[in-house]
Amino acid sequence: MTSAPPSAPPFSLIATDLDGTLLRAGDTVSGRSYAALATARAAGAQHIIVTGRPVPQVRHVLESLGYTGLAVCGQGAQVYDAARGYLLHAVEMERELAEEALGKIEAEIGEVWAAVDQEGVDAAMLIGPGYRMPHPHLPTVRVRQRADLWAAPINKVLLQHPELDDDELTEVARGVVGHMVNVTMAGEHTVELQPLGVDKASGLALAAEVLGVGGSRTIAFGDMPNDIPMFAWAAHGVAMADSHRELVAVADEVTLSNEDDGIAVVLERLFG
Repeated sequence: MTSAPPSAPPFSLIATDLDGTLLRAGDTVSGRSYAALATARAAGAQHIIVTGRPVPQVRHVLESLGYTGLAVCGQGAQVYDAARGYLLHAVEMERELAEEALGKIEAEIGEVWAAVDQEGVDAAMLIGPGYRMPHPHLPTVRVRQRADLWAAPINKVLLQHPELDDDELTEVARGVVGHMVNVTMAGEHTVELQPLGVDKASGLALAAEVLGVGGSRTIAFGDMPNDIPMFAWAAHGVAMADSHRELVAVADEVTLSNEDDGIAVVLERLFG
C-alpha cells in the first residue's frame, strides 16, 4: 500500500506588512508569530515582507528575524535581496515632479510639512521644517529648508498638515495631484506621494515573479489603506483587528491585532 502524497500548502506565499501588522511595539515580533511563520515555511510556503519603510529603516528588523529572502520596501519602490544586501529593483521619483505636486497641494490647502526617503540601501530620510516623525526610533536627518530635500535622488515624499487629519489630507492631495502621482495613506501622520503605478502590489508582483509564485497562491496581511493594492493582487487579504476602515472594507477576513498575534492565529489555522 502506497502512502498518499503530501498535500500542498493552502498558500505558497505569505505577504506581511510590518507596522501594525507583524511588528509589535518596539519593532519586535512575538515568539508565537515567529513560530507560526516557521511552521508555514516548513510546510512549503514562502514568507515575504512588504512594507512602506525604505530599506535603511527596515534592515534592523530583517536582521533580528534572521530574514534572508526578498523584501518589498519603500511602498513598492524597492525589491531588496536581504541575503546579498542589494536592490534587485528600484524606482526613483522625479524631484521636479515631487516639488510641483507639493506646490499644487499647498496652493489648495496652505503649507504642508514634508519629508523624503532618499533612494538607496544606505540612504537617509530627510525631514523638512515642521515635519513630525511618527516613528522617532528610526534614523532621520533634519534639514533647514524645503530645497534641501531635493539634494539627492528620492523614492517618495511624505506629507503632514498642521490642521487636516490623515484622511482629509489624503483626499485633498488625491483630488489635486492624483493624476500626477500616487497618493496613499500608510499610517498615522504618513501620507505619501510616489510615481504613478508604484504601490505595494507592483513591488510584490515583481518579487513574486522572481520567487515563482502568483497572486492566486498568495495570502496577504495588512492594516492600512496602502495595503489595499496588495489585497487586490493576492488571493486572500487579512486585515488586523484595528485596521483602517478602508482596508477592512476590502478584506476577506479580519483577525486579531498585531499585539494579539493576529497573523499567528490565521497561520496556525491554515498550516496546523
